[in-house]
Amino acid sequence: MGLFSAILGNAGTVSPEELQKDFAKILIDGEAIEIGFKLLRDTFIFTNKRLILIDKQGITGSKTEYKSINYKSISRFSVETAGTFELDAELKIWISGEANPSIIKQFNKSVDVYEVQKVLAFHVLK
Repeated sequence: MGLFSAILGNAGTVSPEELQKDFAKILIDGEAIEIGFKLLRDTFIFTNKRLILIDKQGITGSKTEYKSINYKSISRFSVETAGTFELDAELKIWISGEANPSIIKQFNKSVDVYEVQKVLAFHVLK
């Protein structure tokens, strides 16, 4: 992922092995990382159990929020692909009972947005 793309807020794919090394302490026994994405300072991870959003806060990024979302609480989602002249695709996730999307993430063209949709569909549609 290029620095310019990261500064614009677009996510790029991170290997599950790298994420496992960095975030093993927040995973439970039997939980495996399937796919993950990193923004400039934030990360979001799809595991076989839940969606984990890691939000680095403050100027130094020393304060971190770990948000865990059970797939059962996701009521719907949408994936908007990048157009010919657009730089990014967009993912929106609605949590049960909320009228507006709770999560909106931008992906650069290096991310296979169809893979993201497939992982979400697999877990949400169980």
